[in-house]
Amino acid sequence: MKIFFNTLSLFLLVFSFSNAVFAANQNNSLLEAINDPNRNPAYSKRDKYRNPYETLTFFQINSSMHVLELSAGGGWYTEILAPYLRANGKLSVTHHNPDAGGYYMRSRNSFDKKLASNRLFEGVKVITADVPPSNAFTEPESQDLVVTFRNLHNWLGSDSMKAVMQEAYNSLKPGGFFGVVEHRAPEGSSMEFMKKSGYVTQSLAIKKALEVGFELVRTSEINANPNDTANHPRGVWTLPPSFRLKDKDRAKYELIGESDRMTLLFKK
Repeated sequence: MKIFFNTLSLFLLVFSFSNAVFAANQNNSLLEAINDPNRNPAYSKRDKYRNPYETLTFFQINSSMHVLELSAGGGWYTEILAPYLRANGKLSVTHHNPDAGGYYMRSRNSFDKKLASNRLFEGVKVITADVPPSNAFTEPESQDLVVTFRNLHNWLGSDSMKAVMQEAYNSLKPGGFFGVVEHRAPEGSSMEFMKKSGYVTQSLAIKKALEVGFELVRTSEINANPNDTANHPRGVWTLPPSFRLKDKDRAKYELIGESDRMTLLFKK
């Protein structure tokens, strides 16, 4: 019996050590992706506002996951996720349908050129996605993690937030995670204010996610900014990095910094 317990104790010790080594390796490889000197310098400067290590760790990411990034925009997070997932995982991103023309075509063309010319983006699968969705984004239950960064206000503006969240839910394997970062409006803000300002209340974001079947795991203040009142002449775009007012009161908005943001984690 003593031999059995000694063997069991040794097994548990080795198992715990292996888990610790795995976690350390995961953390190191994520830090390597974030600190890669080949990242866009203008993007790296924003790390202090966007907190990529803390945010992605909060989202329970690991390098063997199949990850779907919704509405990748200029590829700020794609630039980190792609090299981190390349060896053992898979990154897919949704982006504008260029057939929509105008801004959507310019944004998509710019993104495609970036992927073709920058080694950091190797292996990324780009999915053309209409908003509201006209087709499924991925095969059902094929993703371990779905993430989106500062996009809820865009979906809200086109009355598509719930529909896109439904696609996120459908894409995830049972037990998969959905991570959200969004500009945070004061509670009680009107729908009109949210659509105009680019800020969304945390309660509305949670409500819509719960309606499609998600379970709220927890919230975080990783990306909070108590200096942001959310009451600006040109909405959230008054603040850096947009500076929609250009040089007018620029020092004031630089002092505030980027927007106050909610950080939410849901589970299917």
